[in-house]
Amino acid sequence: MSRNGALALCYHTLFVIFTLAPIVVVCWVAFTPEGYLSFPTSHWSLRWFQAIARYPEFISAFWRSIGLGALSSAIAVAISVPAALAIARHRFAGRETFTALFMSPLMIPNVVLGIAFLRFFTEVGLGGTFTGLVLAHIVIVFPFALRLTLASAVGLDRALEHAALSLGASEWMVMKRIILPLVLPGLVSGWALAFINSFDEVTMTVFVAAPGTETLPVRMFLYIQDNIDPLVTSVSACVIAVTVVALVALDRAYGLERLLVGRAAADGR
Repeated sequence: MSRNGALALCYHTLFVIFTLAPIVVVCWVAFTPEGYLSFPTSHWSLRWFQAIARYPEFISAFWRSIGLGALSSAIAVAISVPAALAIARHRFAGRETFTALFMSPLMIPNVVLGIAFLRFFTEVGLGGTFTGLVLAHIVIVFPFALRLTLASAVGLDRALEHAALSLGASEWMVMKRIILPLVLPGLVSGWALAFINSFDEVTMTVFVAAPGTETLPVRMFLYIQDNIDPLVTSVSACVIAVTVVALVALDRAYGLERLLVGRAAADGR
């Protein structure tokens, strides 16, 4: 087994530091007792964590972001299954065009999408509603769900389906007992990646959301326009802590490598 050289180790170390430094600084500033952003701080305090309780709009926005991300990601994954199976298994006219269309939200700036959604939802009466937010986020996260579902669908062994059909299984039974379990790692990975992108999205959402339907990133963005105290850093530290706990629980329950890389690759097959 080859080992990394000194240059590679130095590069990896600098990369990890560069990645983690913003997170460490945000969490550090969250514990300052000062009324302004100060780093480093000589004293530690939970003042700004206690201040979150005085702003229930942050808490409601957090749960709204969780619900929005879970719902839009679930719908995107459900839509991605037939789309991925059609693209992976069939050659038809317009196949490449449909693939490019499905991936187009990745190439269009979110500001443009936000303006387009704002105009469209206003015309159809969905402006500022949670339904409009869900529809907009489905469009944003669909490419992520489709890519990972497609990666799982490409490697499916169709001999298993033919064997089941020859033994009398219905099309629905083949889908339920063979296809869906085989693509499940891709579905879970696609859902997780879609959820993360939905939860973090602010550029497009700020155009679509209205008072009462603000997500947590939008609420934080609006807050820092008028305030420069460390409250946002304490909210960020709480989100980071929840994310770390969720990742550790997911790793213990299923395994992050198996989830993100795939069962076969993680098992070394």
